This record gives sequence, structure tokens and C-alpha cells, in this order.
Amino acid sequence: MADRCAAIPFEPAPARPEPVLEAASPARSLARLAEQVARCTPGCCGAAATVHVGDERAEATVAVTHPDLSELLALQWEGEEGPVPQALRTGHPTGSEDLLLEDRWPRYRARALEMGLRSGTTLPYRRDGLALTVTVYGFRPRPQTEAARSPAALLGDLAATGLARERRYRDALAEVEQLEEALRGRPVVDQACGIVMYVLGCDVEEAFALLRRISQQTNRKLADLARALVRTRGRGVERELRRFRQGP
Repeated sequence: MADRCAAIPFEPAPARPEPVLEAASPARSLARLAEQVARCTPGCCGAAATVHVGDERAEATVAVTHPDLSELLALQWEGEEGPVPQALRTGHPTGSEDLLLEDRWPRYRARALEMGLRSGTTLPYRRDGLALTVTVYGFRPRPQTEAARSPAALLGDLAATGLARERRYRDALAEVEQLEEALRGRPVVDQACGIVMYVLGCDVEEAFALLRRISQQTNRKLADLARALVRTRGRGVERELRRFRQGP
């Protein structure tokens, strides 16, 4: 009987690695956004865009119009100081009209001045668990109100709305796929429940609850587990089923 039990792989399945970047990620959209902001904003010498989805402590997706700006963003994340982190915390436009007079962010100020920057403003946007920032930089001092009223503000607002809509659409597609998979697997799950009921002499509610518990504990999809059980027709699995029924 022990050999037959191996026909149903109750052992935990290997965890699937989480993709680093989905095919429909906002990375390309952010790159276009940064380029448009730099091109359409008067007095702008460069732009950066970042987006967080869910937990803002996680790594952000970033796009910049010049490689040096990536270093400036990384410095802000590492030290949690600078206009981008502060704009995310406060929800208000944050920046420096003249970095020579700035005293809030010493490391950020020093590196920005080394790069020849004299001003910069970060505009934050929040939509349904998504946090987007758009930052415009200038080689000359510039009033912060100009950035808040520039095309960058409108572009950031439109981009945040579009990214949030795309995220909701992808979530809806994923939910539909899960429902379709559940419907396709329902007949075989019902058959597996019947086998468990016969082997253990239990009712349908207990049989389904047991299959679901085995699925969770072994990290297997319920439909895959049910198909494996149906293939063996329940032969040789009595001991395993009773073990899971009794619990740890």
C-alpha cells in the first residue's frame, strides 16, 4: 500500500518563482512619460518617473531621461531623504527652487549640484494602491509653482489614471481566468469528493474540506490534486487520506 500511495503526489510542489517584471508592466509607459515630460516642460533639462504598486517599501519601477538621474533616485531611496520620498509621504509637490539655498537633504543636494542641477520638483499622484511620481529638473533656479502648473502636472495625472486603469484591467483578467479554471476543474473535483466519501465514509462537505486542506498543505492546485486522485480511483490512498483527516 505504501508504494501505491506514491501515485498521488501529496508532497509539497516546488514554489513557482515570482516574475521580476510582468509582460504588461508599466516600465515602458514610464519611459514614454519621462520623455514627454522633459520635452513638453519649459526649462526642463531632464525628468524622472517612479511608480510603486502596493507596498511603497518595495522597490519602485523607475524611468529617467538621463542615466545620471538613476543615481540621484537611488540615493534618495537609500537614505530616505529627498523630494521623491517626501512627496510620497506628504502627497504634495516637493522640491527645491534653488539647490544652492537648500538645507533639507544634504546628500541629495550635494550630488545634484555636482551634476549641474539647480532646481527640481517632484509631483506625486495616488490611484487605487498605486503611487506615481514625476520629477522635473532644471539647470537654473525655478519657482516650484511653475512645475505644478506645467504640462508635467497634467501628464502625470493622466499617466497615473491610465496605469491604475490598466492594473484594474489585468486584475480583472486574472480573476476571470481563475474562475474559468475553477469551472473547468469542478467536475473532476466532484469525482474526487465522491472517492473520498467512499474511502472515509464521510459526507460531501467533509470530503471537499479535506481536499482543500490537502491542497493548501501540499501547495498544489485543487484541480491537479483531484485529477491525481481520480486517476488512481482512490486505490492505495486510504492511509494518506486518514492522516490528513486527523491533522498534524
